[in-house]
Order: sequence, then C-alpha cells, then structure tokens
Amino acid sequence: MYIVIAGGGKVGEYLAKVLLEGGNEVSIIEQDVATADRLSMVLEGRYLVICGDGCESVCQEDAGIRKADVFVAATGQDDNNLVSCEIASRVFGVPRCVARVNAPSNQRIFRVLGIESISSTEMIANLIEEEMLLGSVSVVSALTHGDVMLVEVPVGDFDEHDDETGILAYEVEMPSGSLIVAISSRDDVEVVGDDTRIFPGDTAIVAANREQVPAVRAAFDRL
Repeated sequence: MYIVIAGGGKVGEYLAKVLLEGGNEVSIIEQDVATADRLSMVLEGRYLVICGDGCESVCQEDAGIRKADVFVAATGQDDNNLVSCEIASRVFGVPRCVARVNAPSNQRIFRVLGIESISSTEMIANLIEEEMLLGSVSVVSALTHGDVMLVEVPVGDFDEHDDETGILAYEVEMPSGSLIVAISSRDDVEVVGDDTRIFPGDTAIVAANREQVPAVRAAFDRL
C-alpha cells in the first residue's frame, strides 16, 4: 500500500516505522523543518518526507496523494486533521482517510462529517477487535505514551437508573481523559457502539489517563 501521513510527531513517526517495516510505501508531511530533517535520516524503507502543511493541497500532491491507498492525519490538532482529511477525500478521492482525534469530545464531529476517526483511547479497543490498518497491537503504547491504561470497572446496582432497562454507554458522564471502550457481560464482550447498554453485573472496560482512574470509578458509583 501507499500511505500518506500528515504529521511527523511521535505518533506519525511510529506509524510510519510500523508501515515501512510491513513493506508499505510511506510519505510523511511535516511542517517543522527540524522534525522533517530528522525523519529523513531515521526512517528506513521506501519513504518520502515533505516539509509543509498537510492542510494544503499542494503539499498533499507533492506527497503523492493521487496514488495513495490510505491517508492518515496524525497531528496534535483536531481541526487540522479534519481539514486535511476533507482535502484528501474530497479533492483527491483517497479511498480511505483516517484521522487521529486528540479530544474524545470531538469524535462525534468527525463521525457526523463521515470521517473515519480514532482517538488514542478508542484505538485500544479497535486494535484488539480488528487490528485496523496497522496490524499491530503494540501501536497502542506509542499513541498513548504510557499515560493511558485499561481499567475494568464492575457495574453495581443502579441508584439513579432502572436496573432492567439499563443505561446507554454514551450517557454515562465520564471524566475528561477517559472513554468506555467495551462492555463485558455474562454472554459476550461488546465494543461500545451508539446503542450499547450497561446493566448491573456488567464489567465496563475503560481506557483512561492514569490520574483519572479514581474519577472513572466514581462515575459508575453515581449511576
């Protein structure tokens, strides 16, 4: 495959290395001159480094976007990732565009616009479920920089909600920096979707920043 990555930070660099090791061709667009120079020296394989803005169509074209199978927006700015994916998809017709979402609260915006998006926390569940385009669960540690952990939270009896009807997972008021990624019940483990319900006796699998774990447990105690 030929993959164009916008953003050559820690996430973009790691993705490039994994993809290159898999025999793919990779082009990285990085705005910072020093970072772009360093990438050109540390990467190995069939790659191209473009120093420029991934939100500019001319830079995408220089990166070979017209022959790309996948475009990945991996910068630390959600708005830039959204714009660059829109350009890659609508202007150049790239068949698959994937955006990194840094703030989980922005996830819904990307979905409304039809952009395939992955937050660093949600990537954990998705990689376990289907390996995505990278085929390596080890990418999780690079995306989270060691600050995000999976926590199993037993769900007790509800005080504020009906035990029989349960509560939709997205209605649980989670602290910033955390996300419910899966629900384990007696019968199955389900990756959370828009219609996933939580019932007493279930176990919620939550990806959370380490310092938010106590607040995560408190959120379920309030149900």
